[in-house]
Amino acid sequence: MENKMDLNGLKYLIVGSGFYGAVIAERIANELKEKVLVIDRRDHIGGNSYSYTDAETNNEIHKYGSHIFHTSNEEVWSYINRFTTFNSYQHRVLTKYQDKTYSMPINLMTINAYYGKNLNPAEAETFIKSEIERDHIENPQNLEEKAISLIGRPLYEAFIKGYTKKQWETDLTKLPANIITRLPVRFSYNDRYFNDKYEGLPVDGYGKIFEKMLDHELISVKLGVDYFDIKNQIPQDCLVIYTGPIDKYFNYQFGSLGWRTTDFEQQTVETKDYQGTSVMNYAGEDVPFTRIHEFKHFHPERKQSDTKTVIFKEYSRFAKENDVPYYPINTDKDKEIFAQYKALAKDEKNVIFGGRLGNYVYVDMHQAIAMALNTFDAKIKNGQWRQ
Repeated sequence: MENKMDLNGLKYLIVGSGFYGAVIAERIANELKEKVLVIDRRDHIGGNSYSYTDAETNNEIHKYGSHIFHTSNEEVWSYINRFTTFNSYQHRVLTKYQDKTYSMPINLMTINAYYGKNLNPAEAETFIKSEIERDHIENPQNLEEKAISLIGRPLYEAFIKGYTKKQWETDLTKLPANIITRLPVRFSYNDRYFNDKYEGLPVDGYGKIFEKMLDHELISVKLGVDYFDIKNQIPQDCLVIYTGPIDKYFNYQFGSLGWRTTDFEQQTVETKDYQGTSVMNYAGEDVPFTRIHEFKHFHPERKQSDTKTVIFKEYSRFAKENDVPYYPINTDKDKEIFAQYKALAKDEKNVIFGGRLGNYVYVDMHQAIAMALNTFDAKIKNGQWRQ
């Protein structure tokens, strides 16, 4: 069904209002002083990074799962701070296995708690090497063998096997070794999840960031609009920045690319604090969900409900056509299909493919911002896209 819009004279159209699209829209308006139209199929801006404040609890709800901003990129940090200030939150993840709670990623605290020991860093490193040597896997052929060769079988079976199997719904001996090329193991008590220089949560939430980025007289935003409903109305000399699925753009002529998606079961629980932390993983296969998010812990600086808290239980599965895609599966077949679409994309006139879906890649928020800034400087600012 075609959605009639007046696109006469339009020079810049951005498909998708996530970080990649929003950054480019902001740059076009503020630096080029040109009009730009942003469209999105959803009923909100911000893509998968969108968040909103729950009126009942004042919890900041991350609609598509927990998003923690972290980066060591000075340009990205300087840029994003034009639109928000950040609190001092540092992400730490816990995991439950057989009714006990452990620190993740695996560190000295995890090792000592799991094995019931009190090892120092050097002793722990020697001990884990001996665990690895028990299986003596010199040339790992799959994900399971690779993981055991990195951390040993006991830690793998406790913290990696069940969780990863739930994430991928596949026998781990049938997944390639390169999926898990490196498992972080720290022989210290450092339990910070990220190692970046800057980390935190926007004090007013992610939704407000996008509102500020797109709040410009030269930027128009239209929600609930599907690009394919208006494609035939776009002027020929208009630059399209397309952040949707690249396989859909080319009508799946080489086949569909594989994605994993997540379902969230939202609950408002009548308690002050449900789990004592923002993210709790569930490592065992006996629990159907992969983790529980509790959003109040992201903003200790806020006044939030003392009697209620919002949680999300997260379930992982294969994505269907109309699902929200999260993680590219990236099988050898997927790589072959994407290479064919990428070749077509190079010849597509007046279209730049960007973001996760346009490039079939998983990127964090700071990486999407960096990609957008680079695209604007390299291709848009000086009109290189016309060549």
